[in-house]
Amino acid sequence: MTITLKERRLYQQTILDRAKNPRHFGIANPVNRAKKLENPYCGDRIKITMAVDETGTINDLKFTGSGCALCLASADLMIETVKGKTIEQVQETIEHFHQVMLGKTKLDSDYARLKAIEGVSRYPIKVKCVTLAWHTLKAAIID
Repeated sequence: MTITLKERRLYQQTILDRAKNPRHFGIANPVNRAKKLENPYCGDRIKITMAVDETGTINDLKFTGSGCALCLASADLMIETVKGKTIEQVQETIEHFHQVMLGKTKLDSDYARLKAIEGVSRYPIKVKCVTLAWHTLKAAIID
């Protein structure tokens, strides 16, 4: 994937903005599923809280925690991507994103808002930062 300097700057601005001013930071209301995970190597910590209705749709989804800009931006963008979807749709999205981060596939056009963090797949040391929230969401769904 080749990106222009203009795109790189836009993605960096998006990541910094989402890390400093997350749109989905807080606690879901009500909370009927929650999970907290941390990366012991770097200290990133994410807690996901969600409200899932009887049809399996995620009506509210929020995160709290601390970490690097990539970790926080990824959590915020993830929530924006999956909120309002069914558990099954979310699981498919999580799996697709993990395949992207492993470099096995390209990001589907349906997930354009994740474009800002897609390029992290080229930096294996940073993939754990970007995927922590996704692993946390997956664990919250399974629990």
